[in-house]
Amino acid sequence: MLSLDTWQEILDTLRKNKLRTFLTGFSVAWGIFMLILLLGSGEGLRHGVEYQFRDDAVNSVWISSGQTTVPHKGLRPGRQVQFRNGDYDEFRRDIAGIEHLTGRFWIRGTLTVSYGRESGSFDVRCVHPDHQHLERTLIVRGRYLNEPDIVEHRKVAVVGVNVQRDLFKGKDPLGEHLEINGIAFKVVGVFEDEGPDGERSKIYLPVSTAQRAFNGADRLGQMMFTTGQATLAESEQTAEEVRQRLALRHSFAPEDKRAIFVRNNNEAFARVLGLIRGIRSFVWVIGIGTVLAGVVGVSNIMLIAVRERTKEIGVRKALGATPGSIVGMVLQESVFLTGVSGYVGLVLGVFVLELAAKPLEGQEMFRHPEVDLGIAVSATLLLVVAGTLAGFVPARRAAAIRPVEALRDE
Repeated sequence: MLSLDTWQEILDTLRKNKLRTFLTGFSVAWGIFMLILLLGSGEGLRHGVEYQFRDDAVNSVWISSGQTTVPHKGLRPGRQVQFRNGDYDEFRRDIAGIEHLTGRFWIRGTLTVSYGRESGSFDVRCVHPDHQHLERTLIVRGRYLNEPDIVEHRKVAVVGVNVQRDLFKGKDPLGEHLEINGIAFKVVGVFEDEGPDGERSKIYLPVSTAQRAFNGADRLGQMMFTTGQATLAESEQTAEEVRQRLALRHSFAPEDKRAIFVRNNNEAFARVLGLIRGIRSFVWVIGIGTVLAGVVGVSNIMLIAVRERTKEIGVRKALGATPGSIVGMVLQESVFLTGVSGYVGLVLGVFVLELAAKPLEGQEMFRHPEVDLGIAVSATLLLVVAGTLAGFVPARRAAAIRPVEALRDE
């Protein structure tokens, strides 16, 4: 327990050695400042990566058709692989690793979208209901596409908020009919999207309806699915199973990487997160190394202080002071110096991160640098441990001083 006399003694000692106290405190403060700054920057990088992946589900696999490049079973290379509704049905029925599955059908030619006297060019996507989970589409009014829309070939549409603004001029579009190349579709929902602004200018149609209305037969241009809580290895296994099944259904060599293109977001996201974890570990090593350098400085200063106060410590022990009280006195001074200095570095680090947050607000690769409560608590505990370590050796040396020898010291 700190007494008033102990406080006065600690402050008096620090006041008598202003330059030494400042330089020692600065080294500790600088170490904590750099640790907080680097950790906050690491968080900013992580937020930037998550922002880059905000539009699509990170646990998704995207499959696009291509052309064969090697002969297979007597068939020549150069054949176009064309996905069909049967591929979608088989994946939905037989592959256990798929959570949400959707196909896409591309409407060929120029599209004109109109409502009354207003018209414009918008990206029209013909999809299954699970597409909402792949694109993280947020319904703000009405509903998204559902299974009855697919089964009954309903002429319904879900429009983005930009379509509502530009085509309907702010009017509530629910229940209204827009025309796509002269074919009327009833608007049943309005959506927002977390991705770039262009994602809000899209229109979603049931894939079965679009195939029938725009002469698509049973063709699909792309398929994508999510893998739920599967690990990276499990998602890669599911993607490989999909490749094998497509190779069998469309008669191309499974090793022909250009027959279909598989993009596994699980792999990309895991790779980037691994890089960030490596950077964070490196930051901790650098930051702790800087802090330890300050701790060594504090320890040396405390050793000097103990040496200068040898006679005083001898008098204390001659008057009955126990070794424990001497150790406590030195440790208190060490913890006080490192604690105050480190707290100053912590506050300055957080302050600089807050200043940097606003100018970086519009950035995509580096966003919202910050230090969470857990890191702040860890840094505080690091300060206490650092102060204790810094004072431990000097405290033991002080406790070992013999009163007779100390009184002879000049």
